[in-house]
Amino acid sequence: MEIVEEIEGSGGLGGLARMTEVIAALEHRRTELIEQLRSQRLASWEEIGQACGMTRQGASRRWSKQSQAASFGDAAAAYQRGRPSYPVSAVDWLVPGTAKSVLDLGAGTGKLTQLLAARDLAVTAVEPLAAMREELVATVPSADVRDGSAEAIPLDDGAVDAAVVAQAWHWFDPAVALPEIARVLTPGGTLGLVWNIRDHTVPWVAELDRVLHRHARQEIDSSPPIGTPFRAVERLEIRWEHALTRAELLDMVASRSYVITMPAADRDELMHQVTELLDSHLDLRGRKNLTMPYVTRCTRAQLGR
Repeated sequence: MEIVEEIEGSGGLGGLARMTEVIAALEHRRTELIEQLRSQRLASWEEIGQACGMTRQGASRRWSKQSQAASFGDAAAAYQRGRPSYPVSAVDWLVPGTAKSVLDLGAGTGKLTQLLAARDLAVTAVEPLAAMREELVATVPSADVRDGSAEAIPLDDGAVDAAVVAQAWHWFDPAVALPEIARVLTPGGTLGLVWNIRDHTVPWVAELDRVLHRHARQEIDSSPPIGTPFRAVERLEIRWEHALTRAELLDMVASRSYVITMPAADRDELMHQVTELLDSHLDLRGRKNLTMPYVTRCTRAQLGR
C-alpha cells in the first residue's frame, strides 16, 4: 500500500513511468520467490497459482520454464556424469575450419566445450549457473569461463569467429539473443546449434520415454527458425551411439530439468520406474554397460554481411 500511495499522486508520463518501474520490480521479486519455492520444493504449482490468483496451468506455463532453466545447478554433478558428449563430426560441421576463436553459450558443465578446446581454438564458455561453472572449470581448465547469458554476453563487439549452443537454445529468448550473438561475432561469423535427441525407433528407448512422459513432457524444437541478422541456414542430422553404464543412465534421467523440479515423491517414483525398466526389459536386464542411440540435430547460420 505504501508503494501505491507513493505513486498515486504522480500524474502524467512521469507517474506512468514510475508505476511501470514499480510493477517491474515487484514482478521480478515475485519470480524470485516462485523460483525459491519450486527449487526448495516448498509449494506445488497449484498452490503457487492460488497465491497469484491464477490456475495451476497458468502458473506453470508462466514460470516453469524459468525455474527449470535455473534448476540445473541443483544437479550439476549428475549432469556431468550422465549427459552424453557430441559427435566430433558435428563439431567439424558447426565450427568453420578458418575460425580461431569460438564462444560456447550456455556451456553447462562443458560437454561441448571439451571438444572445442581439443581443436586448438581460443574458447570462451559462458554459463549463468555457478554450480555448472564449477564443473566446467574443472572439466576444461583451458577455457575462459565467464558468468553470463545469451541475452547479456560478457564479450566485446566482434570478439569471436563462431558461437555454438549445445542443448540450450530452447532456454533463450531469441528476440534478444540473436542480436546479442551477432554483436559479439566477427563479420560473416557462424552461429551453430546442436541437440542430442534419443533415438525413439529403438524399442527400449521408446519405452524409457513413455516412462518419462507419464510424469512430464518437454517438447523441444531442435530445428528452430533462425532470423535476421543471420542467413544461409543449414541443417544436419548425425546418428551415433553413446556408451554408458546403468548408473550413468540414471544420472541422465535425474539431470533432466523437469525431473529436478518435481516434488520429491514424484521424482522418487519416476526413478523407481526407470530402475524397474532397466531390471525387466529384455534388451537391458542384467547389463551394467549400455548403449544409448542418439540423433544429433545441428543447425548453422552465417551472420549477414
